[in-house]
Amino acid sequence: MNEIPSCPDLLPLLHPDETLDKLGYGNLQIIQPRQGFRVTIDPVLLASFTRTKTGERWIDLGCGSGVLPLLIASRKTGIQMTGIEIDRASADRAHRNIVINKLEKQIDIIQGDLRELHKTHAVQSLDGVITNPPYRRPESGRLSVGEQRAIARHELHGNLDDFLEASRYLLKNGGRFYTIYLAERLPELLSKMSAKKIEPKRLRCIHPRRGNDANLVLVEGRRSGRPGLTITPPLFLYEGEGYSEEVRILAGDFAGSARIKAPKNFYSEDNEPKACARHYEAHLRQEEGVD
Repeated sequence: MNEIPSCPDLLPLLHPDETLDKLGYGNLQIIQPRQGFRVTIDPVLLASFTRTKTGERWIDLGCGSGVLPLLIASRKTGIQMTGIEIDRASADRAHRNIVINKLEKQIDIIQGDLRELHKTHAVQSLDGVITNPPYRRPESGRLSVGEQRAIARHELHGNLDDFLEASRYLLKNGGRFYTIYLAERLPELLSKMSAKKIEPKRLRCIHPRRGNDANLVLVEGRRSGRPGLTITPPLFLYEGEGYSEEVRILAGDFAGSARIKAPKNFYSEDNEPKACARHYEAHLRQEEGVD
């Protein structure tokens, strides 16, 4: 398990096969692969469902490019976040996303296997766990093309039991657990949470549109919590040709996100573009057919 080392000169932050996009929530920016697995609205909705307190210590299990740590840390000053990701390229991208958003003091990224966290982290040492785990078993559905996409969508490096066992181990008594998951696997999720002493406390169903069955669920659990589940009103993603009003409020700028050019913090004090900014702007000009 290796912690991604700091990049002393911050270069290159952006690689030729990546784009830079707005994420929402306080002008966050995200580096993403141009091809392959890109950010969906799922972690944005999960972050909006999550309740944190100043001074708490949290972890994101399977953090990918670092979206959830960015969203959580940017909303609450004083919270300390760790993200663990098994795919080295994704973990490296997560680290660069932390740097570009100047959140290094709040967020650490570890490249490693969540199934081995018991070797490096003390039992019951964290206040919260958040995770957007792979939704599907390896044998379920068509396996995603591309390693990073496959890891994100299918249980190739840890199944639901592994994510819940890591959560059970890390959470203090009374600590909170948050996840977004497939509605069709909700009975399995709830029963396995209870088996790991993470009592389901709050549930919200996500429907594509009014009249459609739910396809996703947001779930909050509490380590060694008392029985009692609150089911909150459903969330409908779409109205007409776009996101619903509630989703636009929850998701902020993500609902209308678009690729952006190099931000201000890519430039030196004399306003001279750093190497990564020059490369990125040249790449955009090439795409747009401008010499």
